[in-house]
Amino acid sequence: MAYTTIDDPSAYFQTLLYTGDGNDDRNLVNTGNSDLQPDWIWNKRRDSTSNHFIFDSSRGTSKILATDSTEAEGTNTNQLQAFQTDGFQLGSDNGSNGSSRTMVAWQWKANGGTTSSNSDGTITSTVQANTTAGFSIVTYTGTGSNATIGHGLGAVPNVIIIKQRSGAGDWTSFHEPLGSTKFLRLNSTIAAGTQSTYFQDTDPTSTVFSVGSAGDVNTSSGTHVAYCFAEKQGYSKFGSYTGNGNADGPFVYTGFSPAWVMIKGTSSGREWFIFDNRRDTYNPFDSYVKAEASDAEADHTTGDFLSNGFKIRNSGSSYNTNGQTFIYMAFAESPFVSSEGVPTTAR
Repeated sequence: MAYTTIDDPSAYFQTLLYTGDGNDDRNLVNTGNSDLQPDWIWNKRRDSTSNHFIFDSSRGTSKILATDSTEAEGTNTNQLQAFQTDGFQLGSDNGSNGSSRTMVAWQWKANGGTTSSNSDGTITSTVQANTTAGFSIVTYTGTGSNATIGHGLGAVPNVIIIKQRSGAGDWTSFHEPLGSTKFLRLNSTIAAGTQSTYFQDTDPTSTVFSVGSAGDVNTSSGTHVAYCFAEKQGYSKFGSYTGNGNADGPFVYTGFSPAWVMIKGTSSGREWFIFDNRRDTYNPFDSYVKAEASDAEADHTTGDFLSNGFKIRNSGSSYNTNGQTFIYMAFAESPFVSSEGVPTTAR
C-alpha cells in the first residue's frame, strides 16, 4: 500500500499572506502547487489586534464566527464575498481587507460547498465532507438531551471543534489523546477539563460523535457548527507530546514536513499557538498568533519544521514544560514519502 494518497497537500490546505487594500470585490489567488477552492477560511490580522475570523461554505460567505470570542454568529456581507475556484473574494471591510493591514488566511477544502443530509445520528445533521483529506463541516440543531450526530468522514475523527451559532458559547473541542472525558476550549487558556455533558464520555465512531446536554454543544433548538478532522497519513496528524523543559526539546513525528501547526498545553494558562511555513519560510519557526487571543503576531524561537515532523528547540513553559502534555494539530507541506516511494527533504 502506498505511504500516502495525498502527494500534493496544497490541494487540500494552503496558507495565503496578503496586505489589505480596502477595495471592494478584491480577488485573492492561492499560490500552491494546486488550485484550492477553500471551504473553511481562518483569517487573522498580523500587524495589530484583531479577531480571528472564521468562515465556511456550509454556513455561507456572510456568516462570521471568531475563535477568540464566545459571541454568537454574526453577519457581514462586505467581508468575505465569495469562495472561488482558486482562492476567495473580499469586500472593503476592515476586518479582512483594511488598507495596509498585513493578513494571513489559512484555508481548508471540504466538498466545494456541496452539503448533504446525514441521518447516521439521532440528530439529523447537514454535512460537507472530504473523506480523502479527512475534513468535514457539520451543522445541526441541538435538542438539549444526549444525542449522536453524523459527521460523514467514514473514519474516526481525532479532533472535533464545536461552536454554538445562535447564541453565545465557548468553542468546545475533543482531542483523541485526551479522550472523550476531557475537553478544551479554543477560545480559552483553561486546562483540559472533565465534563460528561459535553461528549457523554463516549468516543466518536467512524459515523457519529456524541454530545451531551451542555449548551455549548447541544442547546435545545440552537444551531451549531462542528469542524471534524480524521488523520490522513502524509497529510495530517493530531496527537500529543510530553515536554522535557529543555532547549533540546521533544521531536514530534508527523510523517510529513509541516505547513501548519497548532500547539496547546493541557494545564491552565497555556495558549493555543499557531505557526506556519509561510510566515516563517526557514527554520526556526517563531512567528505565532494565538487562537484564543486577538493579539497581533509575535515572535519567539520555538522549533524547526523537519522533513518528517517538528522539533521543539526552546525550554519555554508555553510549549515545553517538563512532564506536561501538549496536544497539537498539524497539516503537511509535503509527505515524508510520496505515493511512489520518493522521500521528501528537510528545508
